[in-house]
Amino acid sequence: MASMVPYERYARALRNWPFDAFDDFFDQPLSIPDTFRMNVEDKGDGYVVTAELPGVKRDEIDVELNEGRLSISVDKKESDEEKNKNYVHKETGEWSATRGVYLKDAATSGLTAKLDGGVLTVNIPKQQEKTNVTKITID
Repeated sequence: MASMVPYERYARALRNWPFDAFDDFFDQPLSIPDTFRMNVEDKGDGYVVTAELPGVKRDEIDVELNEGRLSISVDKKESDEEKNKNYVHKETGEWSATRGVYLKDAATSGLTAKLDGGVLTVNIPKQQEKTNVTKITID
């Protein structure tokens, strides 16, 4: 009886071997981003949206406001200089991502955007909310 191993301990040992190394590899996050961080702040008279975009150039960013939905799209491309290098290990590359937020009272005029130090800041003024509801009297 002394040589018996409880089934639970035996099953746990078999479950991890030999695949624990593979599991550890696949649990690591990929270095290529699938999105970027974005914050939306309500300042009372407008919104301030910040997006963290390190290493992204101004011409790789598209900012659009369409019927209250603000969309920030990034299409990061490698330069020809980077493509011609012989990398042994590379954790940067081409990627694209889009993030959006709905701002129901966003104005379509007076919008500003600035890219500084890898942070995109978009200022969106608010407009007076218009009531789109019309009461109809019944005869």
